[in-house]
Amino acid sequence: MFTGIIESLGTVVSLEKSGTNISFWIASPISVELKIDQSVSHEGVCLTVDALADGRHRVTAIEETLTKTNLGSWQSGTIVNLERCMVMNGRLDGHIVQGHVDCTATCIHKLEKEGSWEFTFQIPPAFAHLIIEKGSVAVNGTSLTCFNVGNDRFTVAIIPYTYTHTSIRQIAAGSVVNIEFDILGKYIERMLRRS
Repeated sequence: MFTGIIESLGTVVSLEKSGTNISFWIASPISVELKIDQSVSHEGVCLTVDALADGRHRVTAIEETLTKTNLGSWQSGTIVNLERCMVMNGRLDGHIVQGHVDCTATCIHKLEKEGSWEFTFQIPPAFAHLIIEKGSVAVNGTSLTCFNVGNDRFTVAIIPYTYTHTSIRQIAAGSVVNIEFDILGKYIERMLRRS
């Protein structure tokens, strides 16, 4: 479980294909602190560390993950958001993020304002009921508040700190991102449907 507050940026340094799987070697400031079998959010995707070497760590994505996320587009040099799992005795600064991507979305508009940025994302209409005005959403693992919510889109505003310290600065119109909707809303929606 994560909070959506990005801890570090990592860089994909190499990829290894094995059957339908792809393993990614990531270099980051936190790689030396990781342990094998540890869960780490990479661009909002919970992946297990399976190897460590020379200030780098390796994670492997299976076909299901590659199909449902944007990991299949990663290449050497890709910058990724990293977050280790939350510590249960601390503050929850973002919101509850599982690292289980619900869908991908496409950036349809990026607006640079004086001191902030706005990104509008288009989601599959089948997921529209999972997002609300001023609700929480994880975009590439970053906890954000959405507004201008429509039937197939929403907008987020980015402060300078988030823009500088996360991979969101790489997003442009046409970029595909990983989306995880608020788990509380998903449970409530499921209970209401079953009653």
